[in-house]
Amino acid sequence: MNKRNIMAVIFAVLTTGACSGSNYNIPILNAQDSAFKNKLPIPPVLKPVEEKNISRYTLQVQQGNYEFIKGEMVYTYGYNGPILGPTIKVKRGQKVSIEVQNLLREFTTVHWHGMLVPGDMDGGPHQVISPGKKWTASFTVNQPAATAWYHPHGLGTTARQVYMGLAGLFIVEDEISDKLNIPREYGVNDIPLIVQDKRLSEEGVPLYLTGMRDIMVGMLGNTILVNGVITPHLTVTKNKYRLRILNGSNARVYNFSFNDNSPFFIIATDGGFLEKPVKRKNIILSPGERIEIIADFSKYSDGRNVKLVSGNIDIMEFRVNGIEKETAIIPERLANINGYDPSSSKRARLFQLEGMGHMVAINGRKMNINRIDEYMNYNDTEIWTITSSTAMHGRGMMGGGMMGRMGPDVLHNFHAHGVHFLILSRNGIPPGDHEKGWKDTVLLNENEEVKVITRFLYRGIFMYHCHILEHEDNGMMGQFKVK
Repeated sequence: MNKRNIMAVIFAVLTTGACSGSNYNIPILNAQDSAFKNKLPIPPVLKPVEEKNISRYTLQVQQGNYEFIKGEMVYTYGYNGPILGPTIKVKRGQKVSIEVQNLLREFTTVHWHGMLVPGDMDGGPHQVISPGKKWTASFTVNQPAATAWYHPHGLGTTARQVYMGLAGLFIVEDEISDKLNIPREYGVNDIPLIVQDKRLSEEGVPLYLTGMRDIMVGMLGNTILVNGVITPHLTVTKNKYRLRILNGSNARVYNFSFNDNSPFFIIATDGGFLEKPVKRKNIILSPGERIEIIADFSKYSDGRNVKLVSGNIDIMEFRVNGIEKETAIIPERLANINGYDPSSSKRARLFQLEGMGHMVAINGRKMNINRIDEYMNYNDTEIWTITSSTAMHGRGMMGGGMMGRMGPDVLHNFHAHGVHFLILSRNGIPPGDHEKGWKDTVLLNENEEVKVITRFLYRGIFMYHCHILEHEDNGMMGQFKVK
């Protein structure tokens, strides 16, 4: 790496975003690689050591060298490698122990996003791993089949560490997923897609917080990556494929579709299967959300290329070539969702997400690690009302001028640790079929109200926050304790 690259990396890591004059309408640079010449990499499955009925995994959080642009090696972070991390696959009922070794020169944590675990195993801001130290999370998997993920969750450091490359999938299987005749051969017809955006310099250095609007709105990049690669391609046969899509970006919201407007079937949301497949032509995912879809490439002729896009942004390309014996189907029924009766709710709570940038809060308060904001009782059912506004205390930020220019760019979403919830309504209207599954993260538009119902199945201290990571790091987070 030359001196200019080294200085760019230092700037990317240390800048505080003091430059307020940058243009926030960041152009996507993927068009320069429209040939989709990069083959889609598949994150390897992390193999455990089986010992006394416990599956023992090891994750090393490390600095690496990686090429976003060929010939330009830059610094990144990764788990067991230079960027991203291996996929952890477990089954319901499995006892796991995950030793995390911090090889960075800064503290970190590892949060199991979407996993239902006790508070002291959650990997949030209370489970800090100092440089050179280890932390072990031990728990029994007790939740339905789902696509979860893991990432850092340190106080004030989450956004940058995720941006530098720390993220990986955590897949749960159960007796239902084992019996369904759907694509489930990992890396063959069951494909993980970690979609992120980075702001890359000409040398491929991931620049972070280069303008004040990055702090206000959240970090948007100029390049889309899938599994760490720019505009990759995947060769598929004329069969059905299951795509596990994670929005692993810091702030970008995607509206996924195929460029020829072909429909697909949504089979699962954050916390597991829907009751039945939902046919759609697009799906919106905010940061932290996951979706599982089945795409059918059987109607295409050999040599046909189909793009996964978000609006006018190319995400990746599927290249249809060949036929294999088809065994998978689109089931009429997936799973039974045994929800909670609203009449059994012990309490209703309100979570008001307000502001942007440094001036963010939930219910008028910024995160304080020494304060518990909400107290819950184990096994209670509650109904939460979640609202979102970029105004603070009823007034536009910065005298309204900045608000007017930001317009629809500013969004919030809501993520809760330690629970899954069901959406009861959006602005008083029942959710669409695609939102009737278990969730842990939900997008809210400006001045929107979402009601959810949840139950507390684990004790401990947990976080709730906006998953626009720059908002979270600036204090848009609170803590609840389940007693």
